[in-house]
Amino acid sequence: MVKITDVARHAGVSPSTVSYALSGKRPISEETRRRVEDSIRALGYRPHAGARALASSKSNVLALVVPLRAGIHVPVVMQFAVSVVTTARAHDHDVLLLTQEEGEEGLRRVADTALVDALILMDVQLDDPRLPLLRSLERPSVMIGFPADATGLTCIDLDFKAAGELCVEHLASLGHRTVAPVGSPPEVYVRRTAFAQRVVQGFTAAADRHRLSSVVHPCEASPAAARTAAERLLREQPALTGVVVHNEPVLEPLIDAFEQLGLRVPDDLSVTAICPPELAESVRVPVTSVALPSAEIGTRAVELLMRKLDGAPVDGATLLAARLTVRASTARRSLG
Repeated sequence: MVKITDVARHAGVSPSTVSYALSGKRPISEETRRRVEDSIRALGYRPHAGARALASSKSNVLALVVPLRAGIHVPVVMQFAVSVVTTARAHDHDVLLLTQEEGEEGLRRVADTALVDALILMDVQLDDPRLPLLRSLERPSVMIGFPADATGLTCIDLDFKAAGELCVEHLASLGHRTVAPVGSPPEVYVRRTAFAQRVVQGFTAAADRHRLSSVVHPCEASPAAARTAAERLLREQPALTGVVVHNEPVLEPLIDAFEQLGLRVPDDLSVTAICPPELAESVRVPVTSVALPSAEIGTRAVELLMRKLDGAPVDGATLLAARLTVRASTARRSLG
C-alpha cells in the first residue's frame, strides 16, 4: 500500500507538504501542488477517508441503516447490502453498515458528524419514528420502503401492493376460489413494517374483487411454524387450493408440510410467492413468484443518492413494477 511518505519522497517534498496539498489547510505553491498531484497519480496513492474529508468536506462514505430487528430475514437483507456496497464502490464511495436498533438517537449521532455524506435506510415502517429527523437533516437520504406519508422524502421499493394483487389474480385466473396468504413473522406486522402491510393491502384488494377470503396468517420463520401454519389453514379452510407466501424461510418447509398432510403441489394446491427469483427457482417444486429485485433496488438507491449529492433533482417516489413468473407450483384448480 502506498503511503503519504512514499508520495513525499517521489515528489521531493516533506510529508506535511503532501498533507497540506490534500487538505488545503495551508497555502503551497502551484508548482509544488502539481508535483504532489503528479506523484499521487504515478504511485496510485489513495488518501484515506479522513484526508478526503479535509480536502473536500466530504467523507465519500454512505451509511446503510439496517436495524436487525426480530423477524428480518438476514440473507435477503444482505442481498440489498451487497448491491449497495458494490454500486457505492463504482462511485468511489465506501459504506458504513449500521445494524443496531437505535432509532432516531443513533441516526442523529451519525448524521451530526462528518462520518458520512448521505444515508440509505431500510426496514421502513408505515409510521416510522425516524421521519421527522430525516426531513430536518441537511444530509441527503433515500429510504428503501415507503412510509404512510412520504412527503419530502426520497423512497424506492418494489410495488409490494401490486405484488400481492398479482399473486391473487394469477390464482383466481386458474379457478381457485379458496386461497390464503402466509405472511411474515408476527412482529413484522406489529411494527407495521411498510412492505408487509403493502402486500396485505394488495392481497385484500384482489381477494375482495374476486370474493375470496383474505385473512393473513403470520408465520414464524421455522419449519415447525410452517407445519403448524399448514395444519391451521387446512383446519380453518378445508377447501383451500391456493396459497400466497410472503416469508422466504418457510417457502419450501410449507410445501413439504402440505404434501405431508396429503396435498400435492400443484395437483391439489397451487403455491405462489413474493421472494428472490433464485429462491423460487431452487425449491424442489419451482415456485410461481413475483421477484424481489434486491440488487436493482440497492443499485438504484445509491444512484439516487449520488444525484442528490451532486445537487441534481430526483423523483421523490420510485416504485419498481411487480412482475410474476409462472413456474411449476401453480395449475388450474382441479374440479375432481
